[in-house]
Amino acid sequence: MLGNADVVAFVPTCNPKRARGFYEDILGLRFVSEDQFALVLDANGVAVRLANVSGVRDVKPASFTILGWQVRNAQTTVRELRTKGVTFEHFPGMEQDSAGIWTSPGGAKVAWFKDPDGNILSITEA
Repeated sequence: MLGNADVVAFVPTCNPKRARGFYEDILGLRFVSEDQFALVLDANGVAVRLANVSGVRDVKPASFTILGWQVRNAQTTVRELRTKGVTFEHFPGMEQDSAGIWTSPGGAKVAWFKDPDGNILSITEA
């Protein structure tokens, strides 16, 4: 039933203005709309709703990846994002290279970074 429906991704933010700057100016998503409830951006045809949770008490970011992108080249993407000020995460117990890229047992290359609200995002080269 939902297999043919468009997907909408939800990302919580306590500061929509700051989040918009990050997702639009740093990551390159296209602005679609904004109201008191959410900021909507287009990520290559997928709607990303930055849900305004500023009124929710004790909001904490998830301790796992909540949004990610498939990229052609992880090294190039990491390098480009670093020039825009993005810091990549290094996790204990994971063998990541100096750029923060982990190579999975299947060969995929994955790197993680956080948005201004502390949400964990990723890029993956399959």
